[in-house]
Amino acid sequence: MKNPAPEGKGRLSSPLLILVSAPSGGGKTTLCQHILARHPGMTRAITCTTRPPRPGEIDGRDYYFLDDAAFAQRLAVGGFLENATVYNHSYGIPKAEVLDKLQQGVDVLLNVDVQGAATVCARAAEDPVLARALVTVFLTPPSLAVLETRLQRRGADSPEELARRFGVARQEIAQWRHFHYLIVSATVAEDVRRLEAIIDAEHLRQSRSTFTLDG
Repeated sequence: MKNPAPEGKGRLSSPLLILVSAPSGGGKTTLCQHILARHPGMTRAITCTTRPPRPGEIDGRDYYFLDDAAFAQRLAVGGFLENATVYNHSYGIPKAEVLDKLQQGVDVLLNVDVQGAATVCARAAEDPVLARALVTVFLTPPSLAVLETRLQRRGADSPEELARRFGVARQEIAQWRHFHYLIVSATVAEDVRRLEAIIDAEHLRQSRSTFTLDG
């Protein structure tokens, strides 16, 4: 296994907000899980949700579990980088926590859908800390046929739902030009290697350097 670059306070560059997006079935969750496992100094953004905890889930580790009123209050004051409603439950990425991690010098990994990615980019355009840190990566299967096969392998959707998901995924893939980087998925290992190369390169950008020459 590759030795990751030094992370945290000992690194000579400002932290990254690494946003990974993909169409449904594109493999972004698996990719993010591998990256986090290989980079213990990196953290993921913990999402707030109004849905009840599932067995084994812990508040503050898996999600922040909020009631509807608390979620609405945060939303009203602009407390989320992005938010969505899925199956009558609300989800949102807390902006303050992401900013706090970045200010501590910690890389933050976001795993969001294409719509959420657009919202995060819009928020970053209004915030210099987020704008400096943000790196967007789009992961896509090599072909629509591969994507269709992946969606079918889930085995949990009706033919009508599969057709709907595939149609949405086609529209999402068309948004790849709006991201800084494109990874055309190969194997999990190769996708991880490519994302690590992106992360390493972004840390070497002159604009992110905190290097000073003493003496």
